[in-house]
Amino acid sequence: MSNPSVATPITATLKSARSSALLKRWAPALILPMLGIIGFLLCWQLLANNIQTSLGQFPGPVQVSEQFSGLVGAHLKEREKARIFYERQDTRNAALLAKNPDAEIKVRPYTGKPTFIQQIFTSLYTVMAGFVIASLIAIPLGIVCGLSKSIYTAINPLIQVFKPVSPLAWLPLVTMLVSALYVTDDPLFAKSFLTSAITVALCCLWPTVINTTVGVASIEQDLNNVSKVLSLSPLAHVRRIVLPAAVPMIFTGLRMSLGTGWMVLIAAEMLAQNPGLGKFIWDEFQNGSSNSLGRIMVAVIVIGLIGFALDRLMLLLQRQFSWDKNAVLR
Repeated sequence: MSNPSVATPITATLKSARSSALLKRWAPALILPMLGIIGFLLCWQLLANNIQTSLGQFPGPVQVSEQFSGLVGAHLKEREKARIFYERQDTRNAALLAKNPDAEIKVRPYTGKPTFIQQIFTSLYTVMAGFVIASLIAIPLGIVCGLSKSIYTAINPLIQVFKPVSPLAWLPLVTMLVSALYVTDDPLFAKSFLTSAITVALCCLWPTVINTTVGVASIEQDLNNVSKVLSLSPLAHVRRIVLPAAVPMIFTGLRMSLGTGWMVLIAAEMLAQNPGLGKFIWDEFQNGSSNSLGRIMVAVIVIGLIGFALDRLMLLLQRQFSWDKNAVLR
C-alpha cells in the first residue's frame, strides 16, 4: 500500500522535472527567436521615428501592419467584384439560352487589376517553374560530372564562366529569344511568365550542379566496391549507391538554388515589369503616394518570409529523402 506522504513529493518532483525538460527543449526554439524578433521590431520603430523621406516618415511596424491589412482588404473586395461579375455573366448567358438554346454565348474573364495576394501566387508559381526546370537539368548533369572526371573537366569551364552572370544580363537575351521563338496565336503560357521562369532557371542552375558534382565525387570507395561486387548496372548503381550517398549535398544545392531563384525572380520582375511581387514594388515606387513606402515594406517582409518558408520546405523534403534520419539539418 502506497504512502501518500511519500508519493506526493515524488509526483511533484516528476512534474517539476518534466516542466524543466520542456523549458530546456523549447526555450532555444521559441523564446530566443521571439526575443530576437521583438528586439528587431523595437529598433526598427525607433529608427523609423527619426527618418523622414520625400514621401513622409519612414514606416514602422505599426504602419506596415496597417498597410498589410489594407492590401488584404483590397484583395477581398476585388474577389467580391469578380464574383459579382461572373454571377451577372452566368445570369445573362442563362437568360439568352432560355430564349434561344442555339444562341452563341460569350464567356469573358474578369479583367480587374491583380491584387497583392494574386501577385504573391504569381511569383511563387513562376519561381517554382524555373526551379523545377533548373533541377531537372542540374541534378543529372551533376551526377554525370561527379561520375566522370573527363566530362567534369570538359564542362567545368562553362560552369565557371556562366555561374557569376547576373540575372540582369540574362533577362534581355531571354526576352528577345522568347519573343522570337515563342510565336503562336493560342499561347499556352504568357511570354512574361516564360521570360521570368527561364531567367530564374539560368541563374539557379549552378549551385545544384556544383553541389551534386561534389556529393557524387565524394562517395566513399567502399560503396563503389560494393556496387562492383554486386555487378550493378549503371542505372542501378546511380539509384542504389550514388543518390542515397549524395542526397545531403544535392539538397544543399537545391536549397541554395531555390533561394537564388527567389531573389533573381524579384529583380527580373522589377526590370521586365512582369507580373509578380517585383512589379508590385516597382509600381508602388513609381506611384509615390503616402502609402507607398508602407506597402513596399510589406512586400519586402513577405518576400523574406516566403524565402524562409521555401527553405524550410526544402529542409523537410531532405529529411524525407535522406537515409540518415538522425542527421542534424539546419
